[in-house]
Amino acid sequence: MIEYLIAHNPNDRILRKAYSLINEGGLVCLPTDTNWVICCSPFHKKGVDRLYKLKGEEKSKHFSLLCPNISIATDVAVIDSHIFRQIKSHIPGCYTFIFNATKKITKHLKASKTDQQVGLRFPPGEFIQIFLEKYNDGLLSTNIVPEMLEFGDEMPIYSYLIEEGLSHKIDLILDPEEIEFLGESTIIDFTESEPQLIREGVGALF
Repeated sequence: MIEYLIAHNPNDRILRKAYSLINEGGLVCLPTDTNWVICCSPFHKKGVDRLYKLKGEEKSKHFSLLCPNISIATDVAVIDSHIFRQIKSHIPGCYTFIFNATKKITKHLKASKTDQQVGLRFPPGEFIQIFLEKYNDGLLSTNIVPEMLEFGDEMPIYSYLIEEGLSHKIDLILDPEEIEFLGESTIIDFTESEPQLIREGVGALF
């Protein structure tokens, strides 16, 4: 269930195992800059359904897409050139950017008939960047919260606790061991003519 890796040089066999599970509708847990997250392919209905069921959320709740780069992001989001110029020096970074979505993603993820938005993250951190770049596609993700593991808010989350609490619900945990959580991401909405700050987090305002 837990596979331990070296953050800067993760074992290719373990990565291939994770990618295979994701592509088959599996759920994989790993750390990002903000928290432990559970990921699936946004294009695999089984994986998406499992992720929402695990979190206990309706599909009206938006989960973020983790992206390795702008090229992948533009497959699922409408990113105008002037917006790209604003954000390019801040990615990877501790941000969640909300964009208008493309049909490629709304065919699979849609909170309602009128929902046309998608939240994207380009998380910093050596391991998560390598993981995303080698997968070369977006991943739907949601944070693990203490209630999912049935313990208090103040208790730190470790991979062995995730295994104890969720081993029957997820398929793999990746633990690079060198983990530093920076805090909540800054959320900026780019769906209107002017960017809107939704939440100020650790990502610097620009």
